[in-house]
Amino acid sequence: MRIMSYELKSGYVILNNVRFHARHGVMPQERATGGEFIVNLKAKYPLLKAVESDDVADTLNYADVFEIINKEMQKPSCLLENVAGRIGKSIFEAMPEVTAIDITVAKTNPPMRGDIENAAVELHLINDKTF
Repeated sequence: MRIMSYELKSGYVILNNVRFHARHGVMPQERATGGEFIVNLKAKYPLLKAVESDDVADTLNYADVFEIINKEMQKPSCLLENVAGRIGKSIFEAMPEVTAIDITVAKTNPPMRGDIENAAVELHLINDKTF
């Protein structure tokens, strides 16, 4: 589709470095005390209407995306893979126009020998209901 003097091939709504205190981990201590997690999410969404209208009703509201992430982060899991997958599934269910999601969930200061900023899982998810 052409708008003005350029073509919109794709659009994304992105949330960067969203921090949470959550209780994810395999070790009992991690689940008991919790720790800091960082979520980065990139959601592919048809943004042409919003580009033209300047109306929040025509876009993927990132506050709504945040609420879904927050809800899923509060449910303890052993694995970051499970957390990231649940977040993606919940977004696809609530927002079926989202066609793809790239999500990274990182645990800061993971319990291992070594000086490491974080350990993370990254998923690239495609909404099969949009094809």
